[in-house]
Amino acid sequence: MLLIGAFYCLVPIVWIFVAASKSRADLFSTFTFRPGTSLLDNVRDLFAYNDGVYGQWALNSLLYAGVGALLCTLISAAAGYAFSRYSFPGRNAIFYLILAGVLLPAMTLAIPQYIIMAKLGMVGSYWSVLLPGLISPFAIYLARIYADASVPSSIIESARIDGASEYRIFATIGLPMMLPGMVTIFMLQFVGAWNNFLLPYIMLADEDKYPINLGLYTVLTRGSGEPALYGIAIVGTAVSIIPLVALLLFLQRFWRLDMISGGLRG
Repeated sequence: MLLIGAFYCLVPIVWIFVAASKSRADLFSTFTFRPGTSLLDNVRDLFAYNDGVYGQWALNSLLYAGVGALLCTLISAAAGYAFSRYSFPGRNAIFYLILAGVLLPAMTLAIPQYIIMAKLGMVGSYWSVLLPGLISPFAIYLARIYADASVPSSIIESARIDGASEYRIFATIGLPMMLPGMVTIFMLQFVGAWNNFLLPYIMLADEDKYPINLGLYTVLTRGSGEPALYGIAIVGTAVSIIPLVALLLFLQRFWRLDMISGGLRG
């Protein structure tokens, strides 16, 4: 079953990279998994399209996904740690209220978020895409679960006895122990923000602020009159997958270290 699932997921990705290597004539005349010889020319055409706007889209996606995921991870880690290690009135009620947000589809929140951004005068700015993604109920839930499992209360109490402040305890003890969980949260948020289409589509009107997926959508809509643009969209899609694969390969070392440290503690 795992092999079938892997085959189902990988075949479209393989086809995208194969299609990205074909010339326009081969792309529309045949359907095979045999690579072509026009990859470099296609990549050159991609980054030359519309005065290199694809590079701007890539930088925008890195901003929305990278900065947004990093800030969301820090906020979620702080919130999850607080829910896990502090007792305060209404803690469980607030946590369950946040957890209920997991059940709400992102589509139902898009219009209220647009109205709020419009009232704040931020529609059309980078902030209109960044701010709504900083709070993630699911990320806060994961952070609390990981804090419960990885941050012993005895160590926190020992640090308090030694006179450490709560902020220092969180920064020097809580965060390092929660690092593998934070990596997971960062990865999930990065992928979600990188692939987010609906929110930028609603918030942004300036093409120079588009992320990659929204930019490629505009290319596809113009492709009905210019079939050559379909090739540019396919190459752009293939290039947009590379940062996600590279990020996953880079971050997996933190999961491996966590498994090793868990075995040593055992």
